[in-house]
Amino acid sequence: MERKLNSVILYNELSANPGPDEADVLDQVKLIAEMLGSLGISSSTLEFSLNLQKNTDALRQLNPDFVFNLVESVNNKGNLIFLAPALLNSMQIPFTGGALESIFVTSSKTLCKQRMKDAGIPTAYWFEGKGEFVPKIGKRYIIKPIWEDGSLGLDEDSVFDAANPELISRVQNLDYSVFFVEEYIDGREFNVSMLAGESSPQVLPIPEMLFNNYAPGKPKVLGYTAKWAEDSFEYMNTTRTFDLPLSDEPLIKQLQAICRDCWSVFGVNGYCRVDFRVDANGNPWVLELNVNPCITPGSGFYSACEQAGIPFSEAVRRIINDIPNFKVV
Repeated sequence: MERKLNSVILYNELSANPGPDEADVLDQVKLIAEMLGSLGISSSTLEFSLNLQKNTDALRQLNPDFVFNLVESVNNKGNLIFLAPALLNSMQIPFTGGALESIFVTSSKTLCKQRMKDAGIPTAYWFEGKGEFVPKIGKRYIIKPIWEDGSLGLDEDSVFDAANPELISRVQNLDYSVFFVEEYIDGREFNVSMLAGESSPQVLPIPEMLFNNYAPGKPKVLGYTAKWAEDSFEYMNTTRTFDLPLSDEPLIKQLQAICRDCWSVFGVNGYCRVDFRVDANGNPWVLELNVNPCITPGSGFYSACEQAGIPFSEAVRRIINDIPNFKVV
């Protein structure tokens, strides 16, 4: 009789009073446990903390064939997320999703943008404290955290007109180890999910994020409030649609091609999400690449799988089978 595979679902240890963005990982853990069970794979869950020796001892005791990595932060800090794949690498334990390098590079928005620029992938102008920042009249700029995911620290209050004197003041006093400045692209937003296939990655059906009932001039930002504050105007008026007009076909093909370039350039494994803004001239710009995107029901990735007619157990199977040199199911 064939031995049943044993896995560990690894996720970040939560803080004492976690916000909805942090606690969301528990829903992901539950979902993955169900999907692994449906695939005939046994699973245990393990919290990942800053205590690396404790993590190491627990993993040795559990002795998994592979780890499903759901670690989104460490000690609620995005700049420590690389510690999970680093430890798994050192222990030679196969794991799903982004490899150590791709997680480190893409979790830093500025490192990610530099690699995109070097590879010819379109990304908006940014400033990270080197040289002189000269805002162009008529444009707007957004101040973003470098390392945080889930739109933590990002909202419409982060957007400034070029002529706003507060912008220069903020830029001059910014801690560039934590924040950077990016040109704000006022246009359509698309969050495009990708899933590993048997021979090449699949770009899943493309949704557009709609900012409904926004007053003229109100920044359209898919920030923390829009994602997590359920009683807010932004949350209630930000919706997703897969019903794109036929006139978008050339744009869709362009987005698909850029997504495939991102997968190749960053060495993505399993799954990812590429976030775009498309400007008034129809030019797409990559905002960021998330190599281990949120997968809870209702999330962009889960919804795209549904739209494509892919049962989520099949999506999980394909994610596992894309672990380098480790085909398991």
